[in-house]
Amino acid sequence: MAIQQVSAAQLRQMSASGARFELVDVRTEEERDLARIEGSRLLDQKYYEELLTMDRDTVLVCQCHHGIRSQAAAEHFEQQGFRTIYNLTGGIDAWSQQVDPSVPRY
Repeated sequence: MAIQQVSAAQLRQMSASGARFELVDVRTEEERDLARIEGSRLLDQKYYEELLTMDRDTVLVCQCHHGIRSQAAAEHFEQQGFRTIYNLTGGIDAWSQQVDPSVPRY
């Protein structure tokens, strides 16, 4: 299954609807210290190993700064057998501009 692109507004709707998904932040720890989306988790080694133990029907939403690194991460998780994966188009920058202006831009 192809990786699906999701806009910041669509991600907000998914979250508001109570949909269950893992919001995977693939940025660096330094970037995460600058800005973060509520409910996201930094993809460190521990979280990566945890994800690999999850059911492959777990919905993943990958996000980074602008959507490039998260697309690569989404492709990686697709290769690991996950079936429903989204990439946040425009990354946290789009989230800040379109959904939550309290999230700092950098």
